[in-house]
Amino acid sequence: MSSVSLRLPENLSKRLARLAKRTGRTKTYYMIEAIREHLDDLEDLYLAEQRLVAIREGRGKTVPLEVVMRKHGLEG
Repeated sequence: MSSVSLRLPENLSKRLARLAKRTGRTKTYYMIEAIREHLDDLEDLYLAEQRLVAIREGRGKTVPLEVVMRKHGLEG
């Protein structure tokens, strides 16, 4: 695992320390979890934005929701 230096605003640092103390986990654990979750969201957002641009430029296509629902047996 690589090491990273991070300067946190005082209020976040205190909140993180309190959470770690209350739960018996390390501050590092929560920082990794927060970064991992947010990074997943950012990656999903970036991919969605790329797809949207491709669709708007005519380089991608859409599938109607009804077709997707039917394909996966979710007709209602």
